Order: sequence, then C-alpha cells, then structure tokens
Amino acid sequence: MQKLKELIHQLENHIPFEKKLNEKVSKVAIGWHIDHSLRLIIAVINVLKNSNPDEFKKTFSLKKKILFGLGFFPRGKAKAPKYVRTYEPITENDLVLMVQSAKKSVEEIPSLHPDHFITHPLFGDLKLKETIYFIKLHTKHHLKIIEDIVNK
Repeated sequence: MQKLKELIHQLENHIPFEKKLNEKVSKVAIGWHIDHSLRLIIAVINVLKNSNPDEFKKTFSLKKKILFGLGFFPRGKAKAPKYVRTYEPITENDLVLMVQSAKKSVEEIPSLHPDHFITHPLFGDLKLKETIYFIKLHTKHHLKIIEDIVNK
C-alpha cells in the first residue's frame, strides 16, 4: 500500500498546477488528470470492497497480459468511463478533498480478502493483487502525462 500512498502524494503535489494546460501533450489540464486518477482509485477500491469473491470469473485477456507485462499504458488508446470523469469545473479544494478520500480508501485495502475483485471492461475480472497493480499502472500513466505538461 505504500507505493499507492506515494503515488497519491505525487498527485497531491501537482495540485498547485491544476490549471496548467499544454495541448501538445493533453487536451485537458493537470487538474483533470489528478481528478480522474483519484476518482478511479476511490471507485475501484469501493468496487473491491463490495465485490463477492464467489462471483469471480477467471478469464484470459491478451490485452491484460501484454499491458501488464509491459508495465505501462500507451497514450490516447482508451477512453475513461463516465464514472471516473468529471464535466464540472475542478477546483483546488475539490482535489484536496479527493486526495483525502483516496488516502482513506487505500487504508481500507489491507482489510480486504485477496479474492475480492473488480470487472474491468478490457481485462476481465481482476483479483485484489491485480487490481492494485492496475491502479498503480493507471496512476503512473497519468503522472507521466502531468510531468510532460509541467516540463514541456
């Protein structure tokens, strides 16, 4: 859980740059990437908590095998589901509150059973360990975009 906490801390450190935009890197500002990443963390952990391990379905996903093996997601290839996007203006205060909520969610992970899972639209059912790996890859993906916006 320490690595997830560190990634959330990195997102938090970029909140002062939330309005910064570089359309050569991304069509949306840093605040959107922070908001999206935090929404995903909170939503995915909530799904994990509410999952029934008996309903897990083992499936094979070539995309999961490749992307998890590579350890990163290519840019511009996926569209974020509605529940992890916002269409409202994002404020610094909103982001600070979401960081607190994401940190609280991460604190709940150790209480979960290893068979808790999420169903990902591309990767199929992911048990706890794979889900945490997915969250890390996803957050790192957006942190790289944020860094490119800041540095270019």
